[in-house]
Amino acid sequence: MSGAPGVAPQTSPPSRTPPGLQAPWTAVTHRNPRPRPPGPRPRPTPPPSPGSLPGAPTPGNGRCACARESAGAGRSGSPEGAGQEGAALLRLRAGLSGPPGAGKSTFIEYFGKMLTERGHKLSVLAVDPSSCTSGGSLLGDKTRMTELSRDMNAYIRPSPTRGTLGGVTRTTNEAILLCEGGGYDVILVETVGVGQSEFAVADMVDMFILLLPPAGGDELQGIKRGIVEMADLVAITKSDGDLIVPARRIQAEYVSALKLLRRRSGVWRPKVIRISAQSGEGITEMWDKMKEFQEVMLVSGELAAKRQKQQKVWMWNLIQENVIEHFRTHPAVREQIPLLEKRVLSGALSPGLAADLLLKAFKSRHE
Repeated sequence: MSGAPGVAPQTSPPSRTPPGLQAPWTAVTHRNPRPRPPGPRPRPTPPPSPGSLPGAPTPGNGRCACARESAGAGRSGSPEGAGQEGAALLRLRAGLSGPPGAGKSTFIEYFGKMLTERGHKLSVLAVDPSSCTSGGSLLGDKTRMTELSRDMNAYIRPSPTRGTLGGVTRTTNEAILLCEGGGYDVILVETVGVGQSEFAVADMVDMFILLLPPAGGDELQGIKRGIVEMADLVAITKSDGDLIVPARRIQAEYVSALKLLRRRSGVWRPKVIRISAQSGEGITEMWDKMKEFQEVMLVSGELAAKRQKQQKVWMWNLIQENVIEHFRTHPAVREQIPLLEKRVLSGALSPGLAADLLLKAFKSRHE
């Protein structure tokens, strides 16, 4: 067929198809396989399980074995262990407690941002109460700390109490050690809204801080033995606007009340300050008081002694928890619990006598 006039006919490029094949075709590269020795092909070695690795915790090691190893680190008597123990004492553990509505979460939000801007790494262990009816917990403290929760140098861990008394959880001690192992140098433990006798956090931290609102009661309330007696620092919150005058009055009353209480430390006298998370008043002063407390306690040796005493308290708390669980699951006790509970509910047996019968059954199997 001839092309159009004045246009040169187009010629197709020469075909690159090898002789004897038709396009399209697919080139296949043949590799010479490496000769395989006779016999069955060896199976790949499976990776070791986590429990078989050297030093890995076994299922029978108990709860949070890594935290307990961290607790025992630094007391081996070696120079490396002494250095680890000294570095651990430089990390500040502070417990924050107070009645509901004292502004604990609002204070932590402002205080935490100030610390992270100064180069510190902050860990907040917030404890929320669990419901007595449903068993659930709101865990709303992290929701209040909107700015701090987005800070890369801050870690916020809300936890439910699950029926534990004292305003903290059963695993707070382990969580503190794990946060310190993760490089956080300031640990804040925010307890639930507590009363006068719920101050278990004081046996877990270096410094116990009590936050009180301006309408926190009169001077007689401060003199009462209990949570005020355990405080190393009392902070009157919401000291701004119309509440400045009531905050000053409460501050003066608690200063006079603390003079009547026995001091827990020979080198530190509890202080009473006014703070405001809205205006920032007193927040820097409070951090200075916390650093002063740590330095005074560290130089005097009371901080190291306090940490050692807390280890003993932790040991007995674990023993008490495990003994009660062992008692409930004991075969002789487990069989009689439903029967005795039914007799107690019907009024045929007193609670004291039922407890004696269960204890007698428990002891008879161990004698």
